Amino acid sequence: MAKPSRKTAAEAIPVHSTNVLHPFLSFLQSSRNASIALLLFCFLLYGNTLGHDYTQDDAIVITDNMFTQQGVQGIPGILKYDTFFGFFKEEGKANLVAGGRYRPFTLVIFAIEYELFGLNPFAFHLLTVLWYAACVIALYLCLLALLKFRFGDTSSLIAFSAALLFAAHPIHTEAVANVKGRDEIICLLLSLLSLRLVLKGMDTQKIFWYFLAGITFFLGLLSKENAITFMAIIPLSILFFRKFQWKSAIIPIGMLSAATFIFLLIRAQVLGQWFGSEPPMELLNNPFLKLAGDTFVPMNLSEKMATITYTLGRYIQLLLFPHPLTHDYYPRHIAMMSWSQPGVLASVALYIAMGIFIFLKWKSRSDYAFCLIYFIATLSIVSNVFFPVGTNMSERFLFMPSVGFSLLTAYWMTTEVWNKGKQNIFFGILLTLLGLYSLKTITRNNVWESNSKLFTSDVEISKNSAKLLNAAGAEKLIFANNEEDAAKKSEWIAAAKAHLEKAISIHPQYLNAWLLLGNAYFYNEEYDKAIESYLKTLSINPNYEDAKGNLGKAYREGGKMYGEKMGNLEKALQYLNEAIRYLPDDYETLRLLGVANGVGGNHTLAIEYFEKATSVQPDLADAWLNLGTAYFSAGDVEKGNYFYAKAKEMDPAVMERNQRK
Repeated sequence: MAKPSRKTAAEAIPVHSTNVLHPFLSFLQSSRNASIALLLFCFLLYGNTLGHDYTQDDAIVITDNMFTQQGVQGIPGILKYDTFFGFFKEEGKANLVAGGRYRPFTLVIFAIEYELFGLNPFAFHLLTVLWYAACVIALYLCLLALLKFRFGDTSSLIAFSAALLFAAHPIHTEAVANVKGRDEIICLLLSLLSLRLVLKGMDTQKIFWYFLAGITFFLGLLSKENAITFMAIIPLSILFFRKFQWKSAIIPIGMLSAATFIFLLIRAQVLGQWFGSEPPMELLNNPFLKLAGDTFVPMNLSEKMATITYTLGRYIQLLLFPHPLTHDYYPRHIAMMSWSQPGVLASVALYIAMGIFIFLKWKSRSDYAFCLIYFIATLSIVSNVFFPVGTNMSERFLFMPSVGFSLLTAYWMTTEVWNKGKQNIFFGILLTLLGLYSLKTITRNNVWESNSKLFTSDVEISKNSAKLLNAAGAEKLIFANNEEDAAKKSEWIAAAKAHLEKAISIHPQYLNAWLLLGNAYFYNEEYDKAIESYLKTLSINPNYEDAKGNLGKAYREGGKMYGEKMGNLEKALQYLNEAIRYLPDDYETLRLLGVANGVGGNHTLAIEYFEKATSVQPDLADAWLNLGTAYFSAGDVEKGNYFYAKAKEMDPAVMERNQRK
């Protein structure tokens, strides 16, 4: 079928065209050439992620997700439950973030990849880069179809430049280098394809393309809820760049609306709610809390909105100047703000200016106004203005909105530089931006190599994030455990303690930070302080089994220290009697209690503990030897000889070894 004429498909807006094409425009006349160039560029930018491990939230959706690791057999579970259920593996915890999460499509893809490649990070990273390249190419093709009637020959220049800038922007490193970020990529990819299919339907007047757009949009919603903003973006795109008629728009808008309704219905059925629930009173899942004494209470409306307004300004700053970057914007990397602070006032001024510009340029269908509307609309869903998202902000939240920034930049460069005959300046600006962006992207990718590198690097940027301080502290404790040099080991422990203590000062009820701080004291043989930390942990959650076990070990080692090194038998017995409450079947605790009671002259109790120790470790010759010694000390020579003989039968060298001790 012949393509419709420009007269029927386009707005009555002047078309920018040239009689003799510039060689670069000639190259771009082939969308195939441009697509291949974009594919290669994406691999140039993110090729250094292919050797990376899994990091950050990859555990939630891949490495520790029981459904993903079942391969295709886990797909029914992925579709049936909240996205976090496969990680937490129990009801309730999946809804820690207000509103819950239902994003099964990307998890289904992960499950298929697991079925094909196992837990191979190279395969997952390779496919993530391919998905990213597909998204960049889809952006180029979508813009090409959207802009061609208004800009003629230079539409390819705008589309290609915007796609290049989008591909290179360092703000996307989190979405690409972290495999879990693929939900952002696929969501935008399918949203753009929906727009492209609607345009195809307009050009061919075939309902089939609208129907396909509805299916594609539905899958985009199943990837991430952010796709819902394209319910506004798609009609606005047509309004600004094509001849918009309500009569012809009813069918495509109806298809998209039906897809949205079906998604929301399924989501409500799975999560048990239509709309978001009340945010939890936990700082790590609700950043809009403040300390009142030792407990958290909600910020008042003024404090909350000032903080949100500040983050909206930070998003613009990161688009304009993407440095420094961090994966963590949790409390209190973003501090509680007030309306008098310069950053908040600057943000207010920026958004008011954008609003006024949009209002003034609405009737003329300004391209700049469209870019600003797109940015604000796609950012709105993650802005915390309408409902909480669980954190102050995140760089990955800019993945979809950054299209508006990239298009605005490309449009300005084309209309204000290229179309005014300044092609050399155009290339100078474009190559400078791409060079700086690419350098930042490639170097930033290196930080995503592993959790240890990511956490210990970004904690130098997010210095007030309780979550990241805790994670960095945990990593440095691992470094300490693997360190053989005593001085370096002590340095790692000291660094870990500093991080953990700061995390607790920000979040006094931080359960895991108290546990890890106890571990740091334990590794440093500061058992009294370790005990205090573990007791604090249990005061927050009395059922925390890890804390109970670690508390028992701290009491045990503290008792051993007081008995063997400090000669304080009373304190040793006090600690060991506490240890046995938490470690009733621990051989070493039973042995130490037997020794301490024997030294204290309570031979009957010593025998009781040594007998239980032999029941725990019946194949250990030393256990029987200790029991024999206890009987000798109690005056029962016959039983003493019997158990000595039993010990020697099991290990002839046991007597000699214990004499050397």
